[in-house]
Amino acid sequence: MTNTADAIIIGGGIHGASLAFHLGERGMKTIVLEKNSLASGATGRSSGLIRINYDHEAESQLAWKSFSYFSNWEERVGGKCDFTRTGFIKITHPDYDNALRKNITMHQNLGVPTLLIDPSKVKDLAPFLNVDDFNLAIYEPESGYADPNAATSSLMDSAKKHGAQLIQGATVTDIQLASGKVSGVRSSVGDFSTPIVVNAAGAWAQPVAEMAGVKLPVDTWQHDVIFIRQPKSIPKNYPTIIDNINQIYFRPEEGGLTLLGLEDKNTTVESPHNYIEGTKPGFVQRAIEQICKRAPAMEAGSLHSEQDGYDGNSPDRRAILGQIGPEGFYAQCGFSGSGFKTAPAVGLCMAELIIDGEAKTVDISSFDPNRFLH
Repeated sequence: MTNTADAIIIGGGIHGASLAFHLGERGMKTIVLEKNSLASGATGRSSGLIRINYDHEAESQLAWKSFSYFSNWEERVGGKCDFTRTGFIKITHPDYDNALRKNITMHQNLGVPTLLIDPSKVKDLAPFLNVDDFNLAIYEPESGYADPNAATSSLMDSAKKHGAQLIQGATVTDIQLASGKVSGVRSSVGDFSTPIVVNAAGAWAQPVAEMAGVKLPVDTWQHDVIFIRQPKSIPKNYPTIIDNINQIYFRPEEGGLTLLGLEDKNTTVESPHNYIEGTKPGFVQRAIEQICKRAPAMEAGSLHSEQDGYDGNSPDRRAILGQIGPEGFYAQCGFSGSGFKTAPAVGLCMAELIIDGEAKTVDISSFDPNRFLH
């Protein structure tokens, strides 16, 4: 028997759930097909940072619009996302001070609560940090982090109230076309008839696109994190930090832990099917060495656990959003490790694009997948 839907979403991460939620609000019946389980890919391994600062204005707009969801989740979505306000600090090399000033101006013009602060102010906010190698930092007092699994589950629960269906353990095997248009999907759990298919498959976005005859330049990359037991000299709660000088990011985690990730030398994987569980060799030692440069007191901490993850990576490390190839085929992928914090607004904009023919909340034309064809 063939099931029918107004739209099929391939991928049960936070982006698939967000789109199902927003399409449902507009009255569309959606089916989300997930090859494993909800949030089992990049979403479930996300570090959950919620911040607005980006160099690309459209990304900042998406993050800022999404912030209004995360900070009022129960009212806007229902359920919980466990948003925790810590404040956010971004540290950059002095060579980028002028760029930092321009960046702050752009964000303030958007209405984002953000400030340029000096090392003494950083020291006030986080006394355990070494502040002798930079002149300026960005500070967002309202930012923090949220729980990716909770956010995805509540988005999907709310989508179901609007008629959405989630089918887990459903591997898509083919995207069916008729006269240059999407007509359906074949999967391990049966066939589905639909005029719209959205590729929200994360690390699997490239092979999914190939089923529709589309070439998407989405590679995969591994992003590992560790959890450190904080020494008593470091407070349980402190601002979330992105340190571009040492190529790290870290934030507090419940239970007196610090979550720590690296932003350099991420391993690319030729195929997501070749993915091997486990952090990269030498990752733990290098991560600890880097954080101790910024937070020397962390030397007294100890390793609690490791966590690996993987995501879809685009050539310019910006999302791929829009229609490409046959009529009715859309891409919502290529987030390159930064997709969690923009997911609510991306889902809203993609729903507008699909239903109205244009995203109105934020202009997402700079993320058009056809940019890679030129």
